[in-house]
Amino acid sequence: MAKSMQIEVDDTDRRLMAALQTNARLTSGELAQLTNLSQSPAWRRVRRLEDAGAIKGYHAALDRRVLGLGVLAFVLVGIDRQNEATSLAFERAAQAIPEVVMMHAITGPEDFLLVVVVPDLDAYARVLQERLHRLPGVRSLQTHLSLREFKGHVGGLPDPLP
Repeated sequence: MAKSMQIEVDDTDRRLMAALQTNARLTSGELAQLTNLSQSPAWRRVRRLEDAGAIKGYHAALDRRVLGLGVLAFVLVGIDRQNEATSLAFERAAQAIPEVVMMHAITGPEDFLLVVVVPDLDAYARVLQERLHRLPGVRSLQTHLSLREFKGHVGGLPDPLP
């Protein structure tokens, strides 16, 4: 895991990042207008945030349902041995499963949380039986299906307060 360095951010930086999280296609002119800066200082601030790693990239937000992926499952995974070799083998194998769109090592009684997206429950059953149960070191799997998403801003800053 790469070591990250923290940087100081002020309210203007936060407004820039919140605006980019909402629409990463904003021009430096539009960002300047949103933050009451001129275009060059707005661009320099964004560049500083990119260089420091606070902004890791720009992505398109996709609607999984429109793409035919109607089921989102949170899968808690316990592995049978708490050692580096078992964890690494599990991590590598789980990351290679295309339906696993997010993965976290977690605290608590289980070791990992996987987010899995598939077209339907039949497809999830196949992924569960043919892929997840076969991952190295798996002791237990527990699935929680998402019924409805209320807020889905992953990997960034909390929404700014009004």
